[in-house]
Amino acid sequence: MVADIQNISYEDFRKTLVASFSSENVAQIDRAYVLAEEAHHEQKRKSGEPYIIHPLAVAKILFDLGMDPPSLETALLHDVVEDTPVTLDEIREQFGDVVANLVDGVTKIGKIPLSTREEQQAENLRKMLLAMSQDIRVILVKLADRLHNMRTLQYVPEPRRREIARETLEIYAPIAHRLGIRAVKEELEDRAIMFLDPVAYKEISDQLAAQSTTRNEFLEDIKSRIRKRILPICGDAEIEGRIKSVNGIYRKMYIQNKNFDQIYDIYAVRIIVDTVTDCYNCLGIIHDMFRPIPGRFKDYISTPKPNMYQSLHTTLLSREGLPFEVQIRTWEMHRTAEYGIAAHWKYKLGMDSGKEKPEMRMAWIRQLLETQNSAEDVTDIVAAIKNDLVPDEIYTLTPKGDVICLPQGSTVIDFAYAIHSAVGNRMTGAKVDGRIVPIDYQLKNGEIVEILTSSQQGKGPSRDWLNIVKTGEARNKIRMWFKKERREENIVEGKAELERELKRSNIRLSDEAYQQFIADLAARYHCKDADDFYASIGYGGLVISRIMPHIRDEYNKLAKTEEPLPELKPTSKQTKRSSEGIVIEGIDNCLVKVAKCCNPIPGDKIIGFITRGHGVSVHKRDCTNVPKDIAHCAEPERWLNAYWDADIKENFCATVHIACIDRYGLMADITTVLANMHVMILNVYTISDKSKHEVTGIVLTLSVSSIEHLKSVLARLNKINGVEKITRN
Repeated sequence: MVADIQNISYEDFRKTLVASFSSENVAQIDRAYVLAEEAHHEQKRKSGEPYIIHPLAVAKILFDLGMDPPSLETALLHDVVEDTPVTLDEIREQFGDVVANLVDGVTKIGKIPLSTREEQQAENLRKMLLAMSQDIRVILVKLADRLHNMRTLQYVPEPRRREIARETLEIYAPIAHRLGIRAVKEELEDRAIMFLDPVAYKEISDQLAAQSTTRNEFLEDIKSRIRKRILPICGDAEIEGRIKSVNGIYRKMYIQNKNFDQIYDIYAVRIIVDTVTDCYNCLGIIHDMFRPIPGRFKDYISTPKPNMYQSLHTTLLSREGLPFEVQIRTWEMHRTAEYGIAAHWKYKLGMDSGKEKPEMRMAWIRQLLETQNSAEDVTDIVAAIKNDLVPDEIYTLTPKGDVICLPQGSTVIDFAYAIHSAVGNRMTGAKVDGRIVPIDYQLKNGEIVEILTSSQQGKGPSRDWLNIVKTGEARNKIRMWFKKERREENIVEGKAELERELKRSNIRLSDEAYQQFIADLAARYHCKDADDFYASIGYGGLVISRIMPHIRDEYNKLAKTEEPLPELKPTSKQTKRSSEGIVIEGIDNCLVKVAKCCNPIPGDKIIGFITRGHGVSVHKRDCTNVPKDIAHCAEPERWLNAYWDADIKENFCATVHIACIDRYGLMADITTVLANMHVMILNVYTISDKSKHEVTGIVLTLSVSSIEHLKSVLARLNKINGVEKITRN
């Protein structure tokens, strides 16, 4: 772990600076410290300590990571603009554009004027990624800042403490992992677990402490035996022991449901050598000395992780029968594994060498930015980024041997979009290791995936894919396709979906009020107009389940300001006949409409509901929108008895779902039966099994005169070959 420092004095810190930097750089850092100390002079931490302790500790963490002087100056000044009267222009004037921009990048991450904490977290993430893409040092300062805050989290109130710990575990630790900074990542994870699950943390810590003596003896014996065999061949090899982090053990014990004794890599030996050839030579020697456990060898040298981590991992059994892991890597790989992107500053690698450039490691940041910029639902970014930062990855191959790294649980659709948007959009199927698989097939390590595509123009993804894909990249590329290619369809789909949810939530408005209500919602979600709002829902940019709580809140506010409509109040106990052939008790001369959520027809038991601006809406008594106990519902006075007029001669809509076995001519047989019975088909669509590409259901909206008429129609349809079951929606 990074050294746990809290109360280091600047005088002691300065001694290490003098030994590492030029006098000009030290003088600049001195000036940053003086300004920070003066600006924070009256401020205290929650622990009661002087506030300057915090920026000084952040600077020390960054120094231990090997960061450059501008990063240390930024660490000392990172809270000055946000928490004190000092302005960014003053920082720019005294320390130059580089430090000012870094301070500005760190400061902006914390200033988000949004309504909910979920939205704040989403915008924080978006801004953090943007700042990282411009200068990676911004996030390194932020990680050091979070690390020191985690070291002093015990002074924060309990609810906020858990919130910070969860955010650290879900966001900051994965970012540290993707940047390859192992020490910071492991300490953030361990400290988060300590506050989120203190009982489990103590249990694991106690088990590690109880075995400390045995463990140390075991590791020393293994290291000694390996040293005798390795040093004659690789004289400069370094051999050291390592204990798995608490969080690493926690994940396997409580997530994978393993016992402490079932975790094979609690003990590890690390061998560091000069060349890649030495790595593989050492691997051969180790496998000759100990028995390897099958399926526990990983070659991250030939296939590096996305954060550029490289090493050979193998799990072995000692002669005592205890499992342990051996990691073999070169010195350059070791520096990358320990310091990640920070190794560029610490060891002057990357830009100045002809090898891997730091910008190449930042490709995932730019990819996340590209896929999230189009998302209207800002809270959707949180889930997408958390998913894309997940540390559990799989490595798959194209038929040409190119490696595609994906999060665990990814499907062949994710694989297709990881290759290119055009490949995903034209995908019709996939082969894995030469076998055709369903499109929801979850890939495994080492599988060779071939994407089957269509050359047909206009072919595109299915909306069902949005529920299948794992990665935010694939999900957003699918949404972008629908946004660009199917706007009119999106508007219709989105409007229908919204209206269904509004009816389910009993949200009813007059036409004029409804138009204004939708216009306000469109502006709230950064849409140009109502059609743009509907289209965003249609292609998935706005997830209806996530925006409905806000819509209900806005409707409730609006409903409180509306006066009751006098023409809808019961004026007597007389019964009046409506133009729809429906009798409403107690209502005189009002508009009556049949509810589209259940489409009652003569013969159904019905009930009326006084709406705001739309007259009386008539529902089936067993409709999901009708309370079971009217007397004890929220507004019982708005529900009225209703029944059908005996002389009614009108036709009504009825929607039925036909479960069927797909065959040629089925639809023709259905339409023939309906035509012979003189039944009008008002709407029809099919439901397909996406894995088999077969029709499994047909939904029909028919024009019928009564419940008896509908029953006779359904009886005829049930006799058709291939029809298994018919239900009324």
